[in-house]
Amino acid sequence: MRIGYPCINRGLACRCTHGFRLASYSPHRLEEAVRANLDGLQGILEFNAARGILFFRISSDIVPFASHPVMSVRWQERFRGRFARIGRYIRDHAIRVNMHPDQFTLINSPDEAIFARSREELLYHARVLDLLGLDLTNKIQIHVGGVYGDKDSAIARFVARYRSLPERIRRRLVVENDHVSYSLEDCLRVHQACGIPVVLDVLHQRVLRGPFGVKKALARAAATWKGVDGIPFVDYSLQAENGLRGAHAESIRVPEFRRFLSLTRPIDFDVMLEIKDKESSAAKAVAAAGEDKRFFRPAIN
Repeated sequence: MRIGYPCINRGLACRCTHGFRLASYSPHRLEEAVRANLDGLQGILEFNAARGILFFRISSDIVPFASHPVMSVRWQERFRGRFARIGRYIRDHAIRVNMHPDQFTLINSPDEAIFARSREELLYHARVLDLLGLDLTNKIQIHVGGVYGDKDSAIARFVARYRSLPERIRRRLVVENDHVSYSLEDCLRVHQACGIPVVLDVLHQRVLRGPFGVKKALARAAATWKGVDGIPFVDYSLQAENGLRGAHAESIRVPEFRRFLSLTRPIDFDVMLEIKDKESSAAKAVAAAGEDKRFFRPAIN
């Protein structure tokens, strides 16, 4: 079991989300942003590894405008060596990473233009993970998408579009339940049709409650992962107190997290903490999981 957090370390000056407005695009500005983002990613990974935080979601902003027609820099060639060095650090320190494109990546949209843009965005994410030299346990996570007035048709369209994607995308894609439209049961339907692994979002499962409790839901999601995919991972958060339904909590509540770990034994999985204070909650979760036999402690030379 690895524990981690997404995209931003709130306590470090370095970050991997430098960007700029489309109107300000220039090759020089693009290269500056990518260089800063790769420096920031390296710094965050080093911080995490020193604290046993061995799961991290890499920001989609690592290469701004990578899938946009404005892109004029051969960024894969320009930064190939730097990506390779970061990837080597990830492998040497037994870190797992994933990526999560934004909500506008919709492969089941009825609009062919939206699907085409989504395909290019997914191709960019796959290229990043491939440039890092990472195996297929490092995933790209998406939602099913919109309902568009007919959920059955929307699911069928997702399945057909998924099958049409390049293999370098398909082999990394996983699908997550949401708290509005697509429950875990819906995601399992998608898996049954096309074989895509399912990520359980624990908070979404509790909000859009189906027939499964959390442990059974996790077992059902975990069964969709094959050996090449690695152990499953979950998104874990808590409902924000006095927040909107489905809003993420500011900080982990350790007793509740310990109960979650106890409830889910003996299923093995990695945990992405979608909690707002990021590395602070990750450190608390690592400490709370320290006595759990599933918790991973790598032997690093």
